[in-house]
Amino acid sequence: MKLKRILKIIGGLIVFFTLPTLLLFGFMYLKYNTPLPEGKQGPEADQLATKMLKSLNETAYLNTDYLEWTFKGIHNYKWYKSEASCEVSWDDFTVILDLKDHDDSKVFVAGTEYNGIEKHDYIHKAEAYFNNDSFWLVAPYKVFDSGVERRLVITEEGQEALLVTYTSGGTTPGDSYLWHLDTDGKPKSYQMWVSILPIDGLEASWEGWITSESGAQLPTFHKLLFLGLDMGDVKGLNL
Repeated sequence: MKLKRILKIIGGLIVFFTLPTLLLFGFMYLKYNTPLPEGKQGPEADQLATKMLKSLNETAYLNTDYLEWTFKGIHNYKWYKSEASCEVSWDDFTVILDLKDHDDSKVFVAGTEYNGIEKHDYIHKAEAYFNNDSFWLVAPYKVFDSGVERRLVITEEGQEALLVTYTSGGTTPGDSYLWHLDTDGKPKSYQMWVSILPIDGLEASWEGWITSESGAQLPTFHKLLFLGLDMGDVKGLNL
C-alpha cells in the first residue's frame, strides 16, 4: 500500500508540473505556428536583399577587421574577422577558434592550455556557439552567401519581405528566415523556420542598432516572445 501511495503521489506531481507546460505549449503553438510562406526567386528578391545591405552599410562591414560582443551575458566573443579566428569564452573555457582550419584551434581551461581527450569536443562546442551567436549579430550580411536562396514575399499587410533559406553550411542547413524591413530596407525583425524551434514562424526583433567605429550597422538587442537576447557591448573596429 505504501508503494502504491508513493507512485500515486509521484504521478500527481508529474501531472502537476507537466500539464501546465503542455497547455502553454499548445496555446503558443496555436497562436504563433505559421507555415513557411511561398515567395518568388529572381531579380526582385535580390534587389530587396541589396536594399537591406545598403541600409546597413555592407561595405563598412566587409572592411571591418574585428567584432566583439557577448551573447545573453554567457558567451563572449572577440572575432578577428580579417584573420578568420575568434576567441570564444564561457565559464572557465576559452577556445581560439580557427575558422579556416578547425584542427588548428586551441583550447584553454582556467587559463591553461588543454590538449586532453575532450579537446575536440570543446572546439565543436565553441564552433556551434559561434555559428549561432554570430548569426544574431551579422545575419543580414549573409544573404548573398554561397548556398543561400532569396525569395520575395508579399505579406498579408501588402508589405515586401525577404525570405532567406540556407541550403548548406552552418550548424543547421535548411533553416529559413523571413526578414521584415522598414521603408529604408533596415531589418525590424525576422520570422524563423528553424530545426531547433518546435514552433514555426516565431518572430524575433532586431533592434538597438548602433553604428560601430568601423561604420557597420550592428544590433544590440533582440526580443523573442517574452525573452530578451542581449548582445552586450557590441564593437566593430578596423585594426
